[in-house]
Amino acid sequence: MADDFEGISVFLAVAEARNFRLAGERLGVTRSAVSQALQRLEDRIGTALVQRTTRSVSLTEAGEMFYDMVRPSAQDITEAVQAVRETQMRPSGLLKVAVSSIAERFISGPSLAGFLAAHPQVRLDITITDAEFDIVAEGYDAGVRLGEVIEQDMVAVPVSAEQRQCAVASPGYLSRHDRPLHPRDLADHVCIGWRPRPDAAPYRWEFTENGRDFELAVEPVMTTNEMGMMIRMACAGAGITFGMVETFEPYFARGELEPLLGDYCPPFAGFYLYFPRRHRQPLKLRALVDHVRTFRRGEA
Repeated sequence: MADDFEGISVFLAVAEARNFRLAGERLGVTRSAVSQALQRLEDRIGTALVQRTTRSVSLTEAGEMFYDMVRPSAQDITEAVQAVRETQMRPSGLLKVAVSSIAERFISGPSLAGFLAAHPQVRLDITITDAEFDIVAEGYDAGVRLGEVIEQDMVAVPVSAEQRQCAVASPGYLSRHDRPLHPRDLADHVCIGWRPRPDAAPYRWEFTENGRDFELAVEPVMTTNEMGMMIRMACAGAGITFGMVETFEPYFARGELEPLLGDYCPPFAGFYLYFPRRHRQPLKLRALVDHVRTFRRGEA
């Protein structure tokens, strides 16, 4: 039985490289060793798999059929070996994650601190960004965004409960201005807006009335790409701002801000950890996914 498998990895390397020397470099053996192993495989099978010339290497019809049939099984064997090895390994290496600036629960500290404590051989590289881009093309292992903007071909794991937005203002501001009772009343108020980048228009505030979603293009007296600045200005009484209830909760508890227009802000799907779909995910990423799920169960 062992003879049946001998030479198959050599054949696959030759079929993919179409070059004996390159196949040997990939396998860490000489060109001569590749040629001899392939010849022994062909002798056992009883037919030529590779057509050799002085200038090129191509597969015969039998070689093409053999390659198509063997390659998936060889990949399964490779992944099985890796999976067994990983049971004896610990997650390690650099894990790069791009995270939305408003994913408050994920970036607040306890979840990520717990992950690092449980996996000391993993190093985290967290980029806080609200730009939308291809995380794979940019070299990230995963990202955290609102579920509604994640591409359909990604795997998505929830990292938060449902979210809500609302408008907020300080008690000082509301003592000088009438409290808005409907989103259209915001036209008479000083607003503090948000934009993801300098060349983008200010974010349009989103509301729902009688089951109908609509957006409001407020005219902010100040616009920034940083939620902390928006909150500080609102707490200072500069105007009304808009964002995630979860972000504002500590300020509500201290009486620094008050929620507004809550009846027009129903809940929606929250934040998700997302990553490309692969047959075998890197061990360090699987560890983060497992940790996120466990952490969420502990919060519930």
